[in-house]
Amino acid sequence: MLVSGGLDSATVLAIAKSDGYLPHALTFDYGQRHNIELQAAKAVCASMDLPEPKLIRLDLRAVGGSALTDDIDVPKDEPDRPGIPVTYVPARNTLFLSYALAYAEVAGAHDIFIGVNAVDYSGYPDCRPEFVAAFERLANLATREGVEGRPIHIHAPLIELTKAEIIRRGSALGVDYALTHSCYDPVDGKACGRCDSCRLRRKGFEAAGVPDPTVYTE
Repeated sequence: MLVSGGLDSATVLAIAKSDGYLPHALTFDYGQRHNIELQAAKAVCASMDLPEPKLIRLDLRAVGGSALTDDIDVPKDEPDRPGIPVTYVPARNTLFLSYALAYAEVAGAHDIFIGVNAVDYSGYPDCRPEFVAAFERLANLATREGVEGRPIHIHAPLIELTKAEIIRRGSALGVDYALTHSCYDPVDGKACGRCDSCRLRRKGFEAAGVPDPTVYTE
């Protein structure tokens, strides 16, 4: 289970538990400017009585090309801007799922969960159903488990839900969203309230009719 500490992955973690899975949480320190999310990932797992997530360190700052891993300003107050935003991290979910795939083989797991969403999202290419389906095909071509007839499945239970639907689903499962972190450019631990991720989060809570527990700077 990929757990970033954000709203979506916390919801998927709760869904996996409610469906009877025993999640092995995996999180990544990849040089992201908002690495406060790593503490959120620990808090979310603890709140669901799960062990601390396994931490994988990657240096995606060596690659750069994103406002999250390079000296590029995080855009603020730019709704509905066309194209793939500068907060897209090149190949991030491909890398994360590859590590999860390796971990799954070692752990004897055949189900990998990821909290990607293709409705209320930033337009990242590695959050689409086509990507998830393609990676599942790759997983079963590239692993001992797949070749020997023990297929691996990639689960993306939020992929066709709106942010409001995600929040309602998680709230029904008891997710404590106050523990989660979504902001791309936090200040002193507080969400900026103006980046794309903050705007999607705010709108989601408002549309869901659920109080937003996030502390924003503005």
